[in-house]
Amino acid sequence: MGAENAVEFLSGLSGLAAAAVSEAADDQIECAVTLQLRRRPATAAGSSQRALDLDHVEQSLGDGPCIRALREMSSVMIDDVSKDPRWPAYNEALAAANVHSTLGVPLEISGDARAALNFFATKPGAFTADVYEKAGGFAAAAHNTLHLSVRINTAQNRAEDLEAALESRTAINLACGVIMAQNRCSQAEAMDILTKVSSNRNRKLRDVATELIEQLSGDSIQTHFDG
Repeated sequence: MGAENAVEFLSGLSGLAAAAVSEAADDQIECAVTLQLRRRPATAAGSSQRALDLDHVEQSLGDGPCIRALREMSSVMIDDVSKDPRWPAYNEALAAANVHSTLGVPLEISGDARAALNFFATKPGAFTADVYEKAGGFAAAAHNTLHLSVRINTAQNRAEDLEAALESRTAINLACGVIMAQNRCSQAEAMDILTKVSSNRNRKLRDVATELIEQLSGDSIQTHFDG
């Protein structure tokens, strides 16, 4: 899944989550998706620009219900921003935006990849037991889809890494062949020459090899696979 497709998918996910929970809450609920992939959490998508802006506020402050949900891997709720003492600056920003209750629901995707759905409601006490269950149920349903998308993306990255490694090996082997022909030496001796050039120029071995082949052929290295 490429970056553009991933954002499109997560935008659709946040829109569906907002619609499902809005119906259960009988209120206009908005939803943002926060992703954490080995690094600090970041806003990935939202059901509206307002949802994105609200999530960005939490990211800029560095703490809040969604970030806490990601860290502890359990749902975190602000039932009423005017009464919750945990994040005063964030609560003040939410109240100014006419948001009076929020809910962060985490998703453990795979390994060190995590996501959370960040729900925003215009009234306090919006996340009753029924609404909470609806949000959690939607998150659970979304988990498998997100898990699959990350696995597909990981597999694609591994395939690209393998192809890059094969292309690198192809360039090095071709360069060694050229050096063997020019110097009438063995493959081991050719590899030693190529390695010394790489070290003297402080450049990667594959880059030196590729440059040598491209100078001779006037073209870039291509790796061919038989179907």
